[in-house]
Amino acid sequence: MVDVTLLTQIRAREYGYLDEKKHVYLDHTGAGLPSRWQLRAHTTRIMGNAFGNPHSDNPTSAASDVLVASARQAVLRHFDADPREYAVVFTPNATGAIRLVGEAYPFAERSNLVLTADNHNSVNGLREYARSGLADTRYVPLAGPDLRIADSALDEALAAGHGDNGGLFAFPAQSNFTGVQHPLTWIEHAHARGYDVLLDAAAFVPTNPLNLSVVRPDFVAVSWYKVFGYPTGIGTLIARREALERLRRPWFSGGTVKVASAAGGWYRPADDETAFEDGTLDFLSIPDVEVGLDWIRSIGMATVHDHVTGLTRYLLDGLRTLRHANGQPLARIYGPPGTEGRGATVSLNLLDPHGEVIDERIVSRDSSALGISLRTGCFCNPGAGEAAFSIDSSALRGLELTRDGTVDDYLALLGLPSGGAVRVSVGLSSSRADVDAFLNFAADAYRDRIPVAEGLSPRLRC
Repeated sequence: MVDVTLLTQIRAREYGYLDEKKHVYLDHTGAGLPSRWQLRAHTTRIMGNAFGNPHSDNPTSAASDVLVASARQAVLRHFDADPREYAVVFTPNATGAIRLVGEAYPFAERSNLVLTADNHNSVNGLREYARSGLADTRYVPLAGPDLRIADSALDEALAAGHGDNGGLFAFPAQSNFTGVQHPLTWIEHAHARGYDVLLDAAAFVPTNPLNLSVVRPDFVAVSWYKVFGYPTGIGTLIARREALERLRRPWFSGGTVKVASAAGGWYRPADDETAFEDGTLDFLSIPDVEVGLDWIRSIGMATVHDHVTGLTRYLLDGLRTLRHANGQPLARIYGPPGTEGRGATVSLNLLDPHGEVIDERIVSRDSSALGISLRTGCFCNPGAGEAAFSIDSSALRGLELTRDGTVDDYLALLGLPSGGAVRVSVGLSSSRADVDAFLNFAADAYRDRIPVAEGLSPRLRC
């Protein structure tokens, strides 16, 4: 049972800047928001002591070392990960964590990369490393109105590899497009077929527990600003130590080696996770990861989860009630119709009275004018977008944007009415009033109206 009074108090005390500045923030899948408690803790720490480069050997360096080591342990505790089995590698973000795996994974001829069609481009980019290593890449398609993946389709993709070499299977615990939560049971399913597993947990862990003593992916990628807003620029690769040992980095840098010789042309990498941490860590911000985790723990992940699930249900119900006077729906929702097996991310398009999609740029323009922060576009997830808009794969084969082409040129070739969707996502600081503000905006701006599309900026990327 959600303690509404507690969450109302937290909103007023810790996220009061939203109401003070008249913000309606509904882009939590894009970034979480920091509490004032977190920011005070950061300021107090920085103003209260001196902290030096951890690569040095002096009192200020030692002070930084202690805090970075403590943050590593806090991450492992948060995910119930045994430090004997898992290591924490600090990265700039989840994308940086995924790149570390991709560039060092031993792709080779007759090995495989299996990706779900529902993946962020940071995961899709792994196929370029696989191609360089002469490995085969296969996508598991999305199916049905819920835009989920059938277990049989996954079985087929995993079994289609050459020989018994296995390879890498990468998927998101939660879609950043539809909010679909893919089964974590896939992890052991893939292990049984000889695959290593990379779990993109960036959209999942802000509002859901992930217990690495129960499910054991080889690699997990996280961006902490998505969980609690601050610090930005800090992510984590949580990796099984035996999986890290199988990676072969294509280069070395300061901080990653025990010793290197210029004249001799050789080097020896560090024996632990620091072999994957290039250069000097952001030692002034990494301790704020532990602060953020303390903040979430003080509220309880179960409380956060139940809160956002309730708000998501309220949003979905509200969207279904939006109708034009002629009975036509005002919103088309992508993904599951309810909260079973879905997170706090809802993607949709708003429709005019004739059932035509309202350009997402119009929605962005009009909502921004009212202080409502949404996400519009394709959300760096082309596979989910292609499935949501029912683009046949045959239409995409051989279709490639030229260097001078624009995203709008690409959409015209496909005959699409819009360049993406509208994404509404809630988090710890969200309230029913925020959801009502969006629903009221949609009704007031577009019910029984054909909006003006003049003066829209061209789409620059997707």
